[in-house]
Amino acid sequence: MSPPSRTAPGADAERPILALGAWFKHAACVLDADGWTFGPNLGDLDNAEACAGVEPAVAALLAAAGRTPRAVAHDLHPDFHSTRVALATAARLGVPAIGVQHHHAHVGAVLAEHGRFDARPVLGLALDGVGLGSDGEAWGGELLRVEGGRFQRLGRLRPLRLPGGDRAAREPWRMAAALLHAGGRGDEIADRFARHPAAAMLAQVLARPALSPQTSSLGRHFDAAAGLLGICEIMQFEAEAAIALERLAAQHPAPAVDPADWRIDAAKPRSDLALALELDLHPLLLRLADEPDAGRGAARFQATLAAALEDWVARAAALTGCATVVLSGGCLHNRLLADALHTRLPARGLETLGALRLSPGDAGLALGQAWVALHCLTDKET
Repeated sequence: MSPPSRTAPGADAERPILALGAWFKHAACVLDADGWTFGPNLGDLDNAEACAGVEPAVAALLAAAGRTPRAVAHDLHPDFHSTRVALATAARLGVPAIGVQHHHAHVGAVLAEHGRFDARPVLGLALDGVGLGSDGEAWGGELLRVEGGRFQRLGRLRPLRLPGGDRAAREPWRMAAALLHAGGRGDEIADRFARHPAAAMLAQVLARPALSPQTSSLGRHFDAAAGLLGICEIMQFEAEAAIALERLAAQHPAPAVDPADWRIDAAKPRSDLALALELDLHPLLLRLADEPDAGRGAARFQATLAAALEDWVARAAALTGCATVVLSGGCLHNRLLADALHTRLPARGLETLGALRLSPGDAGLALGQAWVALHCLTDKET
């Protein structure tokens, strides 16, 4: 187990909070007044061996803490093994189980690592593959206003369809096809991806929402770009397409950014600012569909994405008055993107916080769940 880290102001010295993480890169965590302690990283909970390790890891964490937790925090997804263990553990111990939205937890993990345990509002830019949203849809490109145990979804990336559901997350050519379909170019799919037997029928699949749920995931946007540029059409390992795109982009000079390659659709402001800003990257992806040079296209995607995200966050800062931005989610493993945002956003006068020693992805998620749960408990007690 990892040693405890910095202290957690407001945490109960007698009663820690246990958090169970999610599905990818699973690691449970205990948070108390002395800081936090992670259990072992068991990997993805997609096999019996990893799942079998969850309960012993939780038992070891609780034994080391020597105290019954105040609450058990978990992801909103009801089918995760980690969620089932969290609910069973909370019931057995007679303590509350607190469900935490995936991207809220990502933002909380970074704030915890920076010792920010107050509830001052911040902007949270959560960029990853997928996490269950509070509306039941697949999120992954989110702009949140986080205030302790509460958050508002200020904006999202314009969604893409997932033709074939989870299979689309493993086959970037399907995400490329989804983009072509959304851009009115669905008649190109069959010829462009003729080497894939499913291509001939994919336009029909995309026309049926039940077979093509939508997602705001930035990870799937990376996949679409890689598929359109011919960099990677079927992945053999997680994030292969995004990694290949980043590596290729790093080898080529970035073309000048064209502001026409993205749009920010501003809805009429509501009192709660829900989805007031949507970032549309479809123009950029459609441009890549006609790019003959994969290296130049990869560099264009990386540079334009950073500029578009900067524009999006700056508009949200002006709308909300928040001057602190938290960068989180697995897409921040992309150093070109992370470095660009850590340069661009401070230049806008925004305090910018990112992961320090912990992973910005799911390996550090349990700490964020515990951070959110701590605030939820504090709110109930005041």
